[in-house]
Amino acid sequence: MDQDNVIIAPYTTVMKRLAAQTHFNSFNLSVMTEDLSNDAIEQVSKILRINHKIKEGGDDDFNIRSQQEMMETMSSTMQTLQTVLVVAAAFSLLVAGIGIMNIMLVSVTERTREIGLRMSVGARGRDISRQFLIESVMISLSGGLLGVGLGYMFTWIAKSIGFPATVPIWSVLVSFGVCACIGLVFGIIPARKAARLDPIEALRYE
Repeated sequence: MDQDNVIIAPYTTVMKRLAAQTHFNSFNLSVMTEDLSNDAIEQVSKILRINHKIKEGGDDDFNIRSQQEMMETMSSTMQTLQTVLVVAAAFSLLVAGIGIMNIMLVSVTERTREIGLRMSVGARGRDISRQFLIESVMISLSGGLLGVGLGYMFTWIAKSIGFPATVPIWSVLVSFGVCACIGLVFGIIPARKAARLDPIEALRYE
């Protein structure tokens, strides 16, 4: 801040000359220890009710916010945000899994003759199933690798701007674990379809 552009004036003068008011909008209080916070709030509330001439049983025309209340509000907001992010991530994973399954089903259809040829030379159904499961997992892990790379890039951008941001190692490991599970779960149907193909019919497929 350029100190040449700063004017320091008494608060009461600013209230009367600029804000055209004679009352305080707010003020901050501190207590010696956290244990005295509730007692201080009660005492301040009584003093304000007396000064504002509020009758017994009347509603307060002021608000008192403690540090604990502000922390609880912030914690509640963060929990709500986390829930929204988890739901959004779950839908994203579901959509990604369905996409992987569709890709693998198309791959099974396009490689029907290849599957029949492999079966005719001795490949068993579980070998075919394992092949497509591995391919499904590799596709999912590739997407996870791309996502982690983008996460590190945006984290670096946020840190360069001045925001405190970091990517813990455990989150990377969890991401790859989830990607592998998504690939396995949504690759089961295409893998079973490929494993159950009739070799003769597969070789005749055009």
